[in-house]
This record gives sequence, structure tokens and C-alpha cells, in this order.
Amino acid sequence: MNGRDRRTFLRELLSFGFVGFLGTVITIGGANVLRHWLGGSPLTSVVIPTAASTLSSYLLNRHWTFRGSGSDGTGREMALFFGLNGIGMAIQVLVTGFTFYVLGLHGGIAYNMGLLVGLGLASAFRYWSYKKWIFTPAAV
Repeated sequence: MNGRDRRTFLRELLSFGFVGFLGTVITIGGANVLRHWLGGSPLTSVVIPTAASTLSSYLLNRHWTFRGSGSDGTGREMALFFGLNGIGMAIQVLVTGFTFYVLGLHGGIAYNMGLLVGLGLASAFRYWSYKKWIFTPAAV
């Protein structure tokens, strides 16, 4: 990897991390509002804010993080993005469900730890899948 490729990778990784941070704030903040203030179920409280986070993440990643990629903003790209995010959401929901229903940990700290672990695993999957199938390098 040459210097230019390393800089591009670092910029993408930092941008992706910032977009992920915003998505995390939306997801965890929204999940806690829905779960603890409005009395929502533990799983529904993850799905709704994750869907909102997905939309903002698509727009920010498409137009900022991976702006130099060969992506074209087509319906195919969007369908792949939202499909892969559906898999990421499933990872988050499975971890949250496991924490709540299998381990029986119902407290706020356990709920948020489950959210963070699920988000971490889902984020790793998303970054890998975006680079592999959606925001591919531009043809030179």
C-alpha cells in the first residue's frame, strides 16, 4: 500500500468512524428513549432508531466517506446498502435479544452494553460489506 492509498484508507476509516459515531448516537439515544422513557420492547426499541440511523448513514457514506468510489447512487446500490444494513440490524437485534432474553439481563447498563456489542459487530460487518459490494474503487 503506497502513501496515497494509506491516506485514502485513513480518511475513509476516520469518516466511516464519524458517520458510525453519529449512527451510534441515533441508535443508542433512540433505543433508550423508546425503551426506558416510552416503555417500548427491547427489540422494537433497537429496530426503529437503527432504521433512522441507516438512512442518515447511507447519505453521509455515499456523499462523504466513499465519495471517490465508483458508486453511482443507483437503485441497485441503495438496495444493496439497505439489504446489508438489514443484516447489520439483525446482528444488533440478535445480540440485544440474547442479552435480554437468554442471559436475562434487564437493567439499563446491560441493555446498553448489549447495544454497544451489537453495534460493534454490525459496524465491522457493514464496513467490510460496503467496501466489498457497494462503494467499490472507481475505475481508472
